[in-house]
Amino acid sequence: MSKDLLFEIEQDHFRENFNKYTRKAFQLLPELEKPRILDIGCGSGVATIELAKLSNGEIIGIDIDQSLLDKLNRKIEEKGFSNRMKALKCSLFEMDFPDESFDIIWSEGSIFIIGFETGLKEWNRLLKTNGFLVVHDEVKNKSNKLKKIPSYGYKLINYFLLPEDAWWIEYYNPLEIRIKELRIKYDNDSEALKIFKKYQNEIDMVKKNPKDYGSIFYIMQKLIPSERKLEL
Repeated sequence: MSKDLLFEIEQDHFRENFNKYTRKAFQLLPELEKPRILDIGCGSGVATIELAKLSNGEIIGIDIDQSLLDKLNRKIEEKGFSNRMKALKCSLFEMDFPDESFDIIWSEGSIFIIGFETGLKEWNRLLKTNGFLVVHDEVKNKSNKLKKIPSYGYKLINYFLLPEDAWWIEYYNPLEIRIKELRIKYDNDSEALKIFKKYQNEIDMVKKNPKDYGSIFYIMQKLIPSERKLEL
C-alpha cells in the first residue's frame, strides 16, 4: 500500500477515538513517578503517544512492522518526545529485555497473538515487583480469563468493558464512510480498489454482528512471591 493512500485512509484518526479508554485504564493505576513503560504491539503508536502524554516516564514501543514504527518515530519527533520514547522492531515472541525491566507493560490488541495465558506468564518476568500489566483484549472468555489471572502471579486491580458497539460506532463505521469517499477518487486504480475491498471485507464482518467484537481492559498488578502463594 502506498504511503499516500495510507495517509488518506486516516486509520489513526479513527483509532484515536479509543484514546479515552486508554486514559481511563491509565487513571486506574496509582500515580507513578517516571515509570518505565513497554507497549507491546504498538503499531503506529496511537496508544503509545497517549501514554507519553499521560505519564512523565520512559516508553518503549515494540512491533514487527517497520512501516508502522517509522510512522511512530515521526510522531515521536513531532511531539517532542524523543528524549523519553523509542520504537523498536521486535517480535513479542522474541523479547529479550532483562528481568524486571518495566514498571508498566501495556498491550492493546496484541495479546491474542500469543494467547492470554501465555502472555500473562511470559510477560511477568519483565515487570518489576508490584509492577502493572494493562491488557486491552477481546471480551470472549472473560469469566475464564478473570479466574486465571491469579494463577500467573497477578492481582486484578480493575477491569472495564467498552460499550458493545464501540468498535462499530467509533472505528469501523467512520472507516467505511472514508473508504466509500476514496473509492470515488480512485475509481480507475485497480490496486487501490483491491486494498479498499480488503478493508470492506473486514468492515462487513463487524457490521453483521457488532456486539461480537466487544473488548475489555484488564488492569493487573504483579504479586510478590509471598502474596502469590496466598492467592493460589
